[in-house]
Amino acid sequence: MAKLKLQRKREKILERKAGIKPGSLVIPKEAYKPRFFLISFSETLFEEKELGSYQELMQQVKAKPEARHWIDIRGYADQGMLEQLIIDFNLHPLQLEDVVNDYQRPKVEEFGNNRLFVITRMLRWSAEFKSLLDVQLSLFTGENYVLTLQSDYGDCLDPLRERIRLGKGVIRTRPTAYLVYAILDVVLDYYFPVIAEIGQYMEDLEQKVLQQPSKSTLTDILNLKSELVKLRRITWPQRDVLNELLRMDETTIPENMRVYFRDAYDHAVQLIDLIENHRDMSSSLVELYMSTVSNRMNEIMKVLTIISSIFIPLSFIVGLYGMNFSRENPETGEILRHNMPELYEPYSYPILLALMGMLILLQIYFFYRKGWFRSF
Repeated sequence: MAKLKLQRKREKILERKAGIKPGSLVIPKEAYKPRFFLISFSETLFEEKELGSYQELMQQVKAKPEARHWIDIRGYADQGMLEQLIIDFNLHPLQLEDVVNDYQRPKVEEFGNNRLFVITRMLRWSAEFKSLLDVQLSLFTGENYVLTLQSDYGDCLDPLRERIRLGKGVIRTRPTAYLVYAILDVVLDYYFPVIAEIGQYMEDLEQKVLQQPSKSTLTDILNLKSELVKLRRITWPQRDVLNELLRMDETTIPENMRVYFRDAYDHAVQLIDLIENHRDMSSSLVELYMSTVSNRMNEIMKVLTIISSIFIPLSFIVGLYGMNFSRENPETGEILRHNMPELYEPYSYPILLALMGMLILLQIYFFYRKGWFRSF
């Protein structure tokens, strides 16, 4: 399933229809039926529900105008619901188009009445397929709400929900901008274990390279390099999003909130440093692979050279006596004393074998003294 999702994401760009009207909501075939979650909270209030329909969700939001609401919609295979979102939350169709075409780079936009539209990407590492799985998370903010939309039912935000349930921290007493920060911070926090898993996978690849390098190992290294490029392509815009939030007017991001966004920005910079280090290490793995394969080839060539060196003089001796020049002229019967007299000497064959054996031993001793066997 995870592999199919990866392949599907690569195909989404190719599936986009050229020339359609800007702001058209083209829902992907694999989109899930929407589920509606609502967390309403204040200093004295907390309610968490999963609603059966969009209409029930809006009724609950309108019934508590004094509370702050986290409206969480997972899945968007409902054209009518998306069109109603545009009306109820005064959204631009182009923004919903970016939500539905959910392979956008992280970004932030400010629109009417100091509201925000933020796109970020949630990551996890697939140990089975050795690849990144990423899901787009889109956020819209208002005076008393944060609206999040995502294509999958599962996400990484459960620790944040638990903090709100238990009343830990200051989320219930802060404006909606703090909830935006908290969501972005949790998303970024989950990048660190992803990078840690990638680092562990790189160590495993290094052991494979040193112990038993193969073409499949090189393929794994090259695939890892492409995943690191993808990770970098996601993290750099994430840093830019936080930098843009820090530059916004105080009416959008209050001054007392900037310290939190600055902390998240520092996390993004740290992530980028780690990713760059991993990219350098992946390049080093390729060099290590080539060096290891070259060394193994040298060892093989050394063995072949020793074998060839041993058999070259033996081949010369065997070839010399294979010429078979007879001592006796078959026509005249004359004895030709310079034509291989050894052919008719007693014990000439075992003597020649013994001589060849001694020659082999002398060569092996010579190679040993030269240190040719020390690396075996």
